[in-house]
Parts: sequence; C-alpha cells; structure tokens
Amino acid sequence: MEKKIEDVQELQQKIDDLQEKLKKQEKLASLGLLSAGIAHEIQNPLNFVINFSKMSEKLLSDLLELVGDNEDRLSADDREELEDIVADLKENMSKIEEHGERAINIVRGILLVSRGKENEFLPSDVNRIVKEYVWLSYHAMRANFKNFNIAIQESYDETLPQTMVIPQDLSRVILNVMNNACYAVWNKAQQVASNPDMTTVYTPTIRVSVEKQQDSLAISIADNGEGMSDEVKQRLYDNFFTTKPIGQGTGLGMGIVRDIVEEKHHGRLSFDSVLGEGTTFVISIPIKTK
Repeated sequence: MEKKIEDVQELQQKIDDLQEKLKKQEKLASLGLLSAGIAHEIQNPLNFVINFSKMSEKLLSDLLELVGDNEDRLSADDREELEDIVADLKENMSKIEEHGERAINIVRGILLVSRGKENEFLPSDVNRIVKEYVWLSYHAMRANFKNFNIAIQESYDETLPQTMVIPQDLSRVILNVMNNACYAVWNKAQQVASNPDMTTVYTPTIRVSVEKQQDSLAISIADNGEGMSDEVKQRLYDNFFTTKPIGQGTGLGMGIVRDIVEEKHHGRLSFDSVLGEGTTFVISIPIKTK
C-alpha cells in the first residue's frame, strides 16, 4: 500500500513538472509573437537612422567642397581643426551606419523566424546566420543572468557559397545549441566562484567555427563548460528531459535541433562531451546551391 502511494506521488510530481514545462512553451510562443511585433516596429526607425546617416555623409561632402573653394580664407589652425572635426564626423557616421545595418539584420532574422514559410529552403549566407544568432544568444544571456560574461572565439570560412537551407530553422538550431553552451560555461563559472578550494583560473569560453568539409558545411560550437554525464548523453534528445531548473529549460530544444538538422536538412548532428571539461556540437549540412 505504501509503495502504491509513493508511485502515485511520483506520478503526480511528473505530471506537475510536465504542466510547468508546457506552460513555459506557451509563454515562449506568446513571447515569439511579441518579439515579431517589436522587431517590426523597430525596423522603421532603424531605416531612418541609416538613411539620415547616409544623407549626412553626402551633406558633409558638399560642405567640404564649399570649404575647399574658400580654403585661402582660413588660417592654418582653423584648417587643421576643421579637418579633425570632419574626420571625427565621418568616423561617427560610419559607426552609426555599421551598427544600424547590424541591428537591421538582427531584426530581419527575428522576423524571418516568426514569419518564414515552413520548410522553405532559401539560398542563405550561413556565416551571417551563425554569427548573428551566436551573438543574439550571448546578449540574451547577459540580459538574464547577472555578471554573465564569456569569451567567444569565431572562425568563418569566407569562401563558402550561398547554401540552400531553411533559415528560420537553422537559426533555431544555432540559438538552442549556443544557449546550452552559454548556460554550461556560466554554471561552471558559478561553481568555480563558490568553491574557495579551487585555485585554477577559469575563463568561460565558447569557440564557434563554420567551414567546408568536402560536400558539406560544418558548424562547430564548443564550450569549456560542465560537460555531460553518461546519463545526460543517453537522454539528451528525449522530449522534456532537461538538466536546467524549472522555468529555465523545457527539454524540447535538442530534440527539435536534431529533427531540423537530420530530418529536414538531411545532415548530421554529433557531439563529444567530457564531464567537467566541456562539450562540442558539430552540425553538418550538405552544401546545395540550388
């Protein structure tokens, strides 16, 4: 009788955990819709910022022509000061345009994830997708975890051709794997910081690379975080299995990642992990240009 009560209690706990995770999924779905709306609203002012930056650069060129026609009226000191001001203005406008374009690309990526047609393959710059979502994950972690800071080492093969992928799905893959890597190094950093007996200096690091391997492209995301136990390795792709606390993980991410890579893109997802040392995921996708 006592055994049956324990079984019922255990089953009830599993049901409660499942309901909590489903609520989390519903919340994430709502958040996705909200993100799409915010992204759409941000896109217009960003376009204005970039366009006005370009217009200001043209006006500055016109001003320089006007000054050049009257250069003999300026003293040497005034000319030198004017040149310094113009150089600073050019650099500032260049930075505004550069970071504005980067923000626009991030917004487009968010809209693509939200609106992209299901299973639609498009010629895509995989390097750009990987880079954007690696840094999107990093900034999201910084916003959610106090004192979060890591080193990210990147290597991209610039000779890669545009490759046919489902962009919104590939972005989900990068985001999921990168989120897990960020969490692994952050969690290890907390353990090191709270253990006064550890004398080793730990630098949380994630290495990201995209390279061509014969007829495929290989995306590697490697961290020096916690690593995985044998049990975690065996259950990694099980639905609703997660090592994160309730509210921080649903246990659905890696199952979705494998489905996107292997079923939709006919690629291969592999990993290597050593407990206490880190984990490396390799996403291999056939290169198809049309």
